[in-house]
Amino acid sequence: MDVTITYMTSGTRNNILWPIVLLFVAPLGQTLRSETSSPREYRLLFYHTHSNERLDIVYRRGDAYLPESLAKLDHYLRDSRTGDVRHFDPHLFDLLYDLTSSVNDDGGEIDVICGYRTPKSNEFLRTRGAKTGVAVHSLHMQAEAIDIRLPGIATARVRDAALRLRRGGVGYYRDSNFVHVDVGPVRHW
Repeated sequence: MDVTITYMTSGTRNNILWPIVLLFVAPLGQTLRSETSSPREYRLLFYHTHSNERLDIVYRRGDAYLPESLAKLDHYLRDSRTGDVRHFDPHLFDLLYDLTSSVNDDGGEIDVICGYRTPKSNEFLRTRGAKTGVAVHSLHMQAEAIDIRLPGIATARVRDAALRLRRGGVGYYRDSNFVHVDVGPVRHW
């Protein structure tokens, strides 16, 4: 009986091992490449109840805010009485993004009741009645607050979700059917 014994040289062994190693490593490289080449996009969809304007905007990619998008948001959320524009704190948009996600309304439209208010507009609203709920030092005047509703979602549910986030002030206006959120100190009314 003849027995043939074949010995592998180190070159032959390497030729066999490299394709096996590549099968395992190649998908890992694709995953890393795809994550670094396309960072997560943060998109918000708005409807402004005073101007009837709609805005669908990506305001952030990964950790980078997009200056052109922020400028569009500043203009969109301008004082509806005067047209004055102020730069918004972009963390307010992160709060809105997380708020809509927390009520399972990712990509849902946000109805804007009020964004920026000039001091003059704020005073006008504050003094037009005994129970307006408009604060003398409202964060709307600092472009750090927004009054909203989420169509199809009860404002009480939006309020509760905003309170759970603990990212700023939350005001609940049941009779007017909207919620105030801001990026100031954590508080509620």
